[in-house]
Amino acid sequence: MKCPVCGHPKSNVIDSRPSGDGSSIRRRRECESCKHRFTTYEVIDTVHPVVIKRDGSKQMFDRNKLLVGIIKACEKRPVDAEALTSDIESALYSSMNREIPSSEIGEMVMERLKELDAVAYVRFASVHREFKDIDTFVEEIRKLKDKDKG
Repeated sequence: MKCPVCGHPKSNVIDSRPSGDGSSIRRRRECESCKHRFTTYEVIDTVHPVVIKRDGSKQMFDRNKLLVGIIKACEKRPVDAEALTSDIESALYSSMNREIPSSEIGEMVMERLKELDAVAYVRFASVHREFKDIDTFVEEIRKLKDKDKG
């Protein structure tokens, strides 16, 4: 690590510890040349997933877009949209896939919503699966009711 005072290319690590939130490492260093002490932070370089849209275009994963969609589906429902978004985001980042179809993300959300709240699930599914008419809604609700009976 280059010294910020004299520019010497070598320094010694005196102390190393996790930062407050644990997302980085704080290191105290001392320049081998001028003995100046300084602090550096080491963070994990994350690779953001790329979302493949329905039209084939690609864009970087945007947590806020996911959160807004989940909030709309969960409006006035007892579902923690923030926690659900964090859960989906963690799954995406821990996935080995760097490119993920938007349909796969939508299915992940629906799978979790189906367990949490049927109304929020149907709301989200109606947008994600592009329900065209009332019959599609009725069919999806019938499937949910059949699942609850079985």
